[in-house]
Amino acid sequence: MTRLADVTPADVEQFLYADAALLDAWKLDEWLGHLADDVSYEVPATDLPNANLATDLALIGDDLSRIRSRVRHLRGGSVLGEDPPSRTRRLVTNVRIVARRDDAIDVAANFAIYRFKHELSEVFVGHYEHELVLVGGALKFRKRRAVLDMETLRPHGKLTILL
Repeated sequence: MTRLADVTPADVEQFLYADAALLDAWKLDEWLGHLADDVSYEVPATDLPNANLATDLALIGDDLSRIRSRVRHLRGGSVLGEDPPSRTRRLVTNVRIVARRDDAIDVAANFAIYRFKHELSEVFVGHYEHELVLVGGALKFRKRRAVLDMETLRPHGKLTILL
C-alpha cells in the first residue's frame, strides 16, 4: 500500500487479526514491528475509561521505549505472573474505520482476551481505539488504546499481558 486512501476495511481487519495472532503466540519481538516509532499504548484506569493520559492516572501509558522494556521483562522471565507465559486467545470483533485523515485512520473494535494460567482463567473485555498510519507501505499503530469494560481487575488486581 502506498496511500492511506487505498486501505480497505478488510486490510484493517487482517492487520488487527494478525496483531492478535502474534500476541497469542507470544511473538512479541515480531509484534513490536506493528508499532510506529511515535506510538502510544494506553489502557485507562477501569474507573476512568475516558481518561486523558496527560492529566489522569492510567493502568498503562507507554511510548515505544517503555513498550520495548515491557516486552523485555515479559520475555526475560522477570514478570513472575508470566513465567511461564500465560496461554491467551484474543477475539477481535466489530472492526470499523471511524475516521480517515490525511495522515492516519481511526479504527474502533471490540475485544475479548481469554487468559489461562495454571488453574486460573480470566477474561478481559473491552474496546479498542486505534490510530493507524502507513510506514514503508505497511500499517502500523500510532496509537493503541484498550479500554476495559470491567470495573475491577480480578482476581489479583494485576495486568501482566499485553492488551
